[in-house]
Amino acid sequence: MRGVGTVLALVVLATVVATFARRWRIPAPSLLVVAGLVVALLPGTPRIEISPEIIGLVVLPPLLYASAEDMPWRELRAVWKPVGVLAIGLVLASAATVAAVATLVTPLSWQMAFVLGAILASTDPVAVTALGRRLALPPRVQVLVQAESLFNDATSLVLVRVAAGIAVASAAADWGAAGTEFLVLAGGGTVIGAAVAAVIALIRRRTEDPVLETVIALVTPYAAYLLAEAAHTSGVTSCVVAGVVLGGRGDRLTNARIRLQLHAVYGTVVFLLESVVFSLIGLALPAQVHALADGDRAWPLYALAVAATLIGVRLLWLAPLSAVVQRKGGLGRVNWRVPMVLTWAGTRGVMPLAAALSIPELMKDGTPLAERPLLLVLTTSVVVVTLVVQGFTLAPVVRRSGIALEPAHTAREEAAARSQLARAGLARLDELAELEAVPEVVLDRIRRGLAARLDDAEGVGTESADRVHRQLRRDLIVVEAAELQRLYDDHAISDTTRRRLQRGLDLEEARLADT
Repeated sequence: MRGVGTVLALVVLATVVATFARRWRIPAPSLLVVAGLVVALLPGTPRIEISPEIIGLVVLPPLLYASAEDMPWRELRAVWKPVGVLAIGLVLASAATVAAVATLVTPLSWQMAFVLGAILASTDPVAVTALGRRLALPPRVQVLVQAESLFNDATSLVLVRVAAGIAVASAAADWGAAGTEFLVLAGGGTVIGAAVAAVIALIRRRTEDPVLETVIALVTPYAAYLLAEAAHTSGVTSCVVAGVVLGGRGDRLTNARIRLQLHAVYGTVVFLLESVVFSLIGLALPAQVHALADGDRAWPLYALAVAATLIGVRLLWLAPLSAVVQRKGGLGRVNWRVPMVLTWAGTRGVMPLAAALSIPELMKDGTPLAERPLLLVLTTSVVVVTLVVQGFTLAPVVRRSGIALEPAHTAREEAAARSQLARAGLARLDELAELEAVPEVVLDRIRRGLAARLDDAEGVGTESADRVHRQLRRDLIVVEAAELQRLYDDHAISDTTRRRLQRGLDLEEARLADT
């Protein structure tokens, strides 16, 4: 019962904090980590220990899948070369540099310093996606950061396994075997993820039951992850590949009604999991610090040194790469603000924590791995530093860089697209009118609606009139909702009819709020 109560309390805490984060327009992951730390330091708060099975098997698959599903194919194809360079080259450089710095400034042996470097070498897709949702980054920049965080985990995972083997068994590094293991993990995960996506797509094309569609969508990331892990390949890669493949074909697999439902259900699941997991990071740190030996009390300085090293290596790697990409893209003057934004967006999060928790507590000879508590503290504290410092300052950095898309640009693009859609619809109506295939009264009714959309898209009418129209329609929706409730209370309509009509009013009100 105590465990259930703790979980429920976490859900309530995370939901309240995330709600305030949205209202205050600050990054929810950053505020959740701070809230977790504050609660953990309160007297009487039970110590929280995170289970690696909970993180790896319950939390990660749906969050990874949701991040991958949002990945646009077009932009991904445009940035796959720099993503490959970052996913392999930058991970290796970060791991080596952090290992060297940790060996010099911390009490960790070189073996455990190598483990720490491997754990923190890759950016975290869950944190990157959660922090980047509200930033108006250009599409290719956003996709580059997100794709890097999704695809660099295979490299980091291989490094962690090699490093852990060295630390636990005191064995020498076998880099030939490590290269083979990387191919097995990444290649096998890719094949299994693509196969799962193909099977799921085949099933969803033949399914029109909303409940069954929802169950399939929720089960898909777990199926991809567990099948890959059972085959001793990368469950992370499999989950990401399945999400990318299915996300690019989602509009062809089901209808609009089911898509609305899936979006609502998955949005709720992702919101709850993200909220709980980021608050857990803050809650777990005090308990990990309490387990440290007396000689490790300078851990805050160690953590700051490692975090600064990660940021510095990332900037030094991204600056020349960004210059090359921009020059090949035909840009005359190189914008040096782009690598700064890319550097600051590379936060750490759930993945490094899961990797650190997977490190065995005992060595091969049965003796305790004495440096594991310090490794956990440094990993968690670096995650907290990047989420809090970079998370709270990322939006100002993006604004000052000048590369963010202006709201007016997005509005113009959307208006132009709406205008084209309305023109296409009117052209089709003209064809139907010539064929006399549809009654004229129906054509006139639809033509008036499309003409109104076209006028709105092209800015016909004043902004003031548009505002008055939206407010009047909202007022009328309130009146209609009250009348609908009266009809139900008077037993004039069934509950099914009431729910269906209320759903229509809700969707219209949501559309008005977005315009």
